[in-house]
Amino acid sequence: MKTIQTTPKPFTEFPAPNHGRDHRNTTIKCIIGSCLTSTISSTVPTAQLSTIHLRHTAMAAASSSTLFPSNKLSSNSLSRKLSLAPAFSVAVVVPRRRRSLVVVATALDAKPTVLVAEKLGAAGLDLLKDFANVDCAYNLSPEELCTKISLCDALIVRSGTKVSREVFEASSGRLKVVGRAGVGIDNVDLAAATEHGCLVVNAPTANTVAAAEHGIALLTAMARNVAQADASVKSGKWQRNKYVGVSLVGKTLAVMGFGKVGSEVTRRAKGLGMHVIAHDPYAAADRARAIGVELVGFDEAISTADFISLHMPLTPATSKMLNDETFAKMKKGVRIINVARGGVIDEEALVRALDAGIVAQAALDVFTEEPPPKDSKLIQHENVTVTPHLGASTMEAQEGVAIEIAEAVVGALKGELAATAVNAPMVPAEVLSELKPFVELAEKLGRLAVQLVSGGSGVKSVKVTYASARAPDDLDTRLLRAMITKGLIEPISSVFVNLVNADFSAKQRGLRITEERSILDGSPESPLEFIQVQIANVESKFASAISESGEITVEGRVKDGIPHLTKVGSFEVDVSLEGSIILCRQVDQPGMIGKVGSILGEENVNVSFMSVGRVAPRKHAVMAIGVDEQPSKVTLKKIGEIPAVEEFVFLKL
Repeated sequence: MKTIQTTPKPFTEFPAPNHGRDHRNTTIKCIIGSCLTSTISSTVPTAQLSTIHLRHTAMAAASSSTLFPSNKLSSNSLSRKLSLAPAFSVAVVVPRRRRSLVVVATALDAKPTVLVAEKLGAAGLDLLKDFANVDCAYNLSPEELCTKISLCDALIVRSGTKVSREVFEASSGRLKVVGRAGVGIDNVDLAAATEHGCLVVNAPTANTVAAAEHGIALLTAMARNVAQADASVKSGKWQRNKYVGVSLVGKTLAVMGFGKVGSEVTRRAKGLGMHVIAHDPYAAADRARAIGVELVGFDEAISTADFISLHMPLTPATSKMLNDETFAKMKKGVRIINVARGGVIDEEALVRALDAGIVAQAALDVFTEEPPPKDSKLIQHENVTVTPHLGASTMEAQEGVAIEIAEAVVGALKGELAATAVNAPMVPAEVLSELKPFVELAEKLGRLAVQLVSGGSGVKSVKVTYASARAPDDLDTRLLRAMITKGLIEPISSVFVNLVNADFSAKQRGLRITEERSILDGSPESPLEFIQVQIANVESKFASAISESGEITVEGRVKDGIPHLTKVGSFEVDVSLEGSIILCRQVDQPGMIGKVGSILGEENVNVSFMSVGRVAPRKHAVMAIGVDEQPSKVTLKKIGEIPAVEEFVFLKL
């Protein structure tokens, strides 16, 4: 598809005369190509300020009177004045704030059109051009993007272009895929994309080596005061004694987050003679051993390290993970590197730790707010080395991202499943309606199960059991499996999991999910009776969650359309999966519900549900408590101090 758009220069614009009516009388001169000039006149009510499409077909001719209520313009007169070929379309766009029309003419052919709104590497562009017509238009205003998008099948952006709901609405359903050349998708309205049936894909792997190299660059530059010494020399000083550094050989580096980037940093740090330990509760121990790294607990990692390098995603669990409390546990003189996400560090607490000498130096590529304020105490601190989010900024990484996103976009346009899709797929309405409460149950069971895992062995084997009276062929569990995978992975990762990429995401992490059907007697009216999720070969934060067969086990049902947790380990419970949950193992005795409830009430934590499952009277029991607010650490400590409480855990949904 070839697009020819008139620009402001050829327009002859006439102000709309005020006749006391809510209309705009507009006349524009439209130049298509270099030889066709025509004048189109129309009166368009303000209430209809939107994108109006005319296609030179019999259907367009028949409906032209509804597009132009004033009846001053018909498709016949338009086609006669413009002398358009049959395979030609015209979009008349009335901007909301300008008293002029924008006319876009489109020649139709078999190829899709890809709009590249920010600079992309040549290799990626070549891949796109082999399959589609490519329109490179940079620095578009939001209005210009909305004008162009109705003529495009795909859009590729980086972080500088906001793909808002208005963009998807302006596409009128034609936009099929948005490609984000990079990892983050904060600039794309995912909900609007899904509503409009548009797939969103990103390029999550091409930056790995570049980010790892930048982490090592910051580590070495910080250790030898390179940035400070450079500034000093350029200011005319020669301060050799002031900028004495520290050696890396024999020092302990704690890699916090043992994913792709963390693994690459580890390999390079070992080459520098460093002793490397890693913390990642969901990393596989055998993968760490293959690299020669020991997986340790969080407190051990931060308390024994000379250098700490952060490589975890920003999730509710990792937000401000390094704070006053954790800095207090660190070895005095520790040095910190962050090329992950700014929000994982409490920046004010880091300044206090630097001033107190707990943290000797920090090297940061990412910040909570980007760009950070010019007067930021952290940025201006003499012991802090900073770079403007350069982790992925190498020529090779940029080309790699271009190729990765081009391949993803072309594949999506061909109708292939995209492993890097980040938004939920479109599900038939009748299937979604029936499975909706079970979809929610499946995700929450996954979230509960993974939060019960403890230790560094990693989650490898998960078994899901579906109990139903329906025949196996009448129950498609792909969506349910995808949502369980979503619940297992998303709490500890920055990956967005959906039906498209669930199996890929699980395989990438060495996660094997097996499914079993339990055929029940009864009416097949309801698709499922219960879902059970079991994680094998792991330790648990809550020992009572381990079933008699040795797996972490959670089971749930849907009651009156609401997901309920009905089993933990071998204990039967019944608690609505809304808000969050506290699980307590206790000695079964009178007054326990009252004691726990009183502690929560004193702290203004509202209890939504409470259920007790026990082995036998006066033996052991598990209390499941649904709460609307997150209890403070002090509140949870008080619950744990009740003599009859043997163990407890707080789980966020």
